[in-house]
Amino acid sequence: MKVALLSNVNMDPVNRILINTPGNEVYASQGYGNELGILLNKESPVYAFGPETVFLIIDIMETIQHNICLASAEVKINEWFSLFENTIEENIVYYISDAYLYGFEMDVVWDKGLKRKIETIWSDYLQRTVEQHSNVRVFPYSKTIQRLGEENAFSSKMWHMGKILHSSASHKALSEEINHYIALERRTPKKVLLLDLDNTLWRGLAGEHDITPIVLSEDGAGLAYKNFQRSILQLKLQGVILGIVSKNNEEDALQIINNHPHMILHQEDFAVTRINWENKAKNIVSVSQELNVGLDSIVFIDDNPAERALVSESLPEVITPDFPDRPEELTSFIAQVYHRYFEKPVVTEEDKEKTSQYQANSERKKLMETSMDFEGYLNNLQMKLYRVNPGKNKERFVQLVNKTNQFNLTTRRITGQEASNLLGDKNTEVFLYRVVDRFGDSGIVAAGILEFHEEAVVTEFVMSCRVMGRKIEEAIIVDFENEARRRGYKELVGIYKPTEKNRPVKDLYVSFGYKPRKGSDDESAQYTVCLNDDLSRNIYVEKIEED
Repeated sequence: MKVALLSNVNMDPVNRILINTPGNEVYASQGYGNELGILLNKESPVYAFGPETVFLIIDIMETIQHNICLASAEVKINEWFSLFENTIEENIVYYISDAYLYGFEMDVVWDKGLKRKIETIWSDYLQRTVEQHSNVRVFPYSKTIQRLGEENAFSSKMWHMGKILHSSASHKALSEEINHYIALERRTPKKVLLLDLDNTLWRGLAGEHDITPIVLSEDGAGLAYKNFQRSILQLKLQGVILGIVSKNNEEDALQIINNHPHMILHQEDFAVTRINWENKAKNIVSVSQELNVGLDSIVFIDDNPAERALVSESLPEVITPDFPDRPEELTSFIAQVYHRYFEKPVVTEEDKEKTSQYQANSERKKLMETSMDFEGYLNNLQMKLYRVNPGKNKERFVQLVNKTNQFNLTTRRITGQEASNLLGDKNTEVFLYRVVDRFGDSGIVAAGILEFHEEAVVTEFVMSCRVMGRKIEEAIIVDFENEARRRGYKELVGIYKPTEKNRPVKDLYVSFGYKPRKGSDDESAQYTVCLNDDLSRNIYVEKIEED
């Protein structure tokens, strides 16, 4: 990844660390204090370098020019963010440091609340900017300073010698934090956190609490387990799917989960449960199948080293981190699990609804099991397909195209800028779909890109795994065909580019009645259909357009 670090104080030591980090290609910044001028000038060397991610580590005291006056500070901060708005390029991700006001003169300021007030102004402007731009993120600068403490984070000597504000300890910590966020932009996070119960979510044994009391309370070890659950709940609220895989009598375990006064996690917080006496590896495979996620998307937490070893040996794709020896280590343990496996650069509204969506999938599965046949099941779902405005949901469009692997006909990847270009191209139509049925809203789950030149071509067609198998694709392909007809085309071309993961859709176009085109090869196959032919299809959804 190409990275640029810009600042209004001397960050050369951090840049040197980043440059020496394998995998980074770092812009060699020249000087400091003109971070916005560099970005405003489209002819500047930074644009010739072509960064994918820009980190802006900003010292607020320098921004307000050491004028510690609330009104003056707001003027200067407003100026900074107004200028930054004019620098934003959609194909670049920006990280801006959050609020921490530091200056040697702060030690003699009588108004001890002034520091927080100025920091709040910066925080408010930053939050508004993040909300308005999907490619702007918050860099947790203040967390780094607070962790080190001001005395260790800053260097009076280096500041007066060369405007190097931070200590060597800060340089190391800031470079580590920057590298962490670079990794977040690259990686695909895990999706599912599976949890054991006894001595994991609480201390003690369900069903034997008369002999071995359940330790879960507001003090001591009980508080450590309760705080552990509080942290796990935060993961769930950010879109991590929670599940239980535990050897217990289900009735005993649910009695604690639903009725213990200090339980933070309740039955409705778990998308899936396997509370039985089966082999845990077998249960995890069953969970993977029910949720329709790969084993490599799962993290399994269990206090028992023998159970972890069994899962690791049987299912090496599943992450099984070591469990801490002491209860007081539980919250730092789950924080490490979060940062290492689940953290995302951005949490979308779609992410926050994940648990309810997977719970609705369980209800659909029950309906399938009681339906007389598959057609009856699909009709009983009462599915509706909404075509939503891709311009208003660009972030989700990019996420779908870039993160979908199984139902992805060409595995095309796009940047935010490329998405904007597609949306503004009169010869391209971007399709985005939301699916709703009797059990709930599955969210925005499918996308397509059609390009209209000499031929009408489906250059990308993706659909989330959580709605695969419901024949929704048949209604979507009809929508594609109708758009091609509306534009006057008599033929539609579909492309399939094979990968290791998209084999489930290898024969999709053939199933729609498309014929292979001569000249296709192992790297790309093309299929065509005459739009004047009688293309009878079995449609199980009602399509409703929505702006």
